[in-house]
Amino acid sequence: MATSLTDLTGAKKEEMLSSLAALVVADAGGEVSAESLTAVIEASGNTASPMWTALFAKVVSAAGGVESFTAAPGSGGGGGGGGGDAAAEVVEEEVVEEEEIDMSGGMDMFGGEEGTGDY
Repeated sequence: MATSLTDLTGAKKEEMLSSLAALVVADAGGEVSAESLTAVIEASGNTASPMWTALFAKVVSAAGGVESFTAAPGSGGGGGGGGGDAAAEVVEEEVVEEEEIDMSGGMDMFGGEEGTGDY
């Protein structure tokens, strides 16, 4: 994963520059166009193919703005208020403990007496 523009080369760098420029232009309240994206990219000391800036401008325009790409999803809602119903009654059952049975006496699994085998 790239952490800097210097880690990117070629088309990946131009794509990243175009997407960042679109965010900058939109944040500044400007119209996202190929020209405005190119201006931001060049102001940052970089260059990008006109194909990338035109593509990003068209996609942002078709989507109705960058908000379509940056809007945070809802986090769900609260559980909603339950009606005025009474809370369910909690019934506690008594746990019956079973008596332990000593299973150590008697025969072993080979039919001999326990502890006297050759094993």
